[in-house]
Amino acid sequence: MRLVFMGTPDFAVPTLQALAAHGHDVAGVFTQPDRPSGRGKNLKPSPVKTAAQELGLPVYQPHKVKSPESLEILKELIPEVIIVVAYGQLLSKEILELPPYGCINVHASLLPDWRGAAPIHWSILEGDQRTGVTTMQMDEGLDTGDMLLKAELPIGEDTTTGELHDDLAQAGAQLLIATLEQLRKGELPRTPQKGPVRYASLLTREHEKIDWARSAQAIHNQIRGLNPWPGSYTLFREETVKVWKSRVSGEEGGSEAEPNRLALKDARPGEIIAWDQQGLLVQTGEGLIRIAEVQPAGKKPMPARDFFLGRHGQVGECFS
Repeated sequence: MRLVFMGTPDFAVPTLQALAAHGHDVAGVFTQPDRPSGRGKNLKPSPVKTAAQELGLPVYQPHKVKSPESLEILKELIPEVIIVVAYGQLLSKEILELPPYGCINVHASLLPDWRGAAPIHWSILEGDQRTGVTTMQMDEGLDTGDMLLKAELPIGEDTTTGELHDDLAQAGAQLLIATLEQLRKGELPRTPQKGPVRYASLLTREHEKIDWARSAQAIHNQIRGLNPWPGSYTLFREETVKVWKSRVSGEEGGSEAEPNRLALKDARPGEIIAWDQQGLLVQTGEGLIRIAEVQPAGKKPMPARDFFLGRHGQVGECFS
């Protein structure tokens, strides 16, 4: 099919590559303008722009895709369908209605669950055990269009957002190819969205701070849900420390493998009650959590034990 592709981040790249590999005629690729990056604030192209250039595809980077100029470009490209994957701009009604087959979106959740900007993060933050990707016929609402095809994936108890992101990106690419094949044959189902809806709002700095009064499971979900971006953090002796890896601990008593252990009686949330080769055992509002990897400000990630001993940490001290 002749199509236009719209996308920006890494998540969208496998779909663009799959479209080219399966012989679709990608008439143009729309992506966000280059952004300043790094200490030198040099302009950096989006991952989709880089991928499109490697494939030899024409790239367009309008600041506003709703502009009359962008609409004219799209008309000149004459797409049968527009594919949208994490583009980052809202489409006007004129664009949605321009191609004969409309605009199809690849969304990283099992709609209608987790509409919005950060569905992968929130599925892990909330402890979901399954998620997936949905292809959707776009309308003017926020992820409200008719569902086309779905693919479901399990979420492991220690899966991070980064790991799930990569799996869903590949699944989304395969699902979009299947969607276009059924569309071409006139066999594509359309199902209106019904049922409970959760919204995946943008993440803020408030979501990053660890509240040790929460349960061990909730904190573990937060740590893996914000890995690799933006990361969870806590304070140790007023030093900001990112926390990257953890495990929920089922331990109730001591362990001979732990050279130091504080009696659990009266332990406070955030209190380090033991350490060993696997990390730091920390009391939470409900249960124990083992912190395995941390990153002090301006340093590289390191084993939590090395961080703790390097600062001559003492059992009984607290994260806050």
